[in-house]
Amino acid sequence: MKNLSIVALTAVLLIAGGPAFGAEVEIKMLGKGAKATMAFDPAFVQVEPGDTINFVPTDKGHNAETIKGMIPAGAQKFKSKINKEFSVTLTESGVYGIRCTPHYGLGMVGLIVVGTPENVEEAGAVSVKVPPKAKKVFADVFTQLDATQ
Repeated sequence: MKNLSIVALTAVLLIAGGPAFGAEVEIKMLGKGAKATMAFDPAFVQVEPGDTINFVPTDKGHNAETIKGMIPAGAQKFKSKINKEFSVTLTESGVYGIRCTPHYGLGMVGLIVVGTPENVEEAGAVSVKVPPKAKKVFADVFTQLDATQ
């Protein structure tokens, strides 16, 4: 009977407040994607707070970093090293604009939505100055975001 009580208590604790294990999502950094040269694949992802994004440099010369003005309030910016795999666990809900530093002008950008996209207006490509090719990619990924709401 004592063992059954311990098992029941353990189950209640795990359900109520056990550690949450977030999902992992992979974003490839490509020299040529399906829609463009120099691309994140996928360029749009939706995850939950606590999920981890793994950036994989499939082709050489890429990194991933947040774009100023395109992250939620209170969120930590990040920047990976060129040619290195990089993982980041995102905990703040909102929209995160990302870019490859060397290929930003060529339109290598993406959008990560964590939980509720609370900062869509602030992060919108219209309010943040971005290069023309990046603006075109953002128009596409923001359309994908609109379709999910």
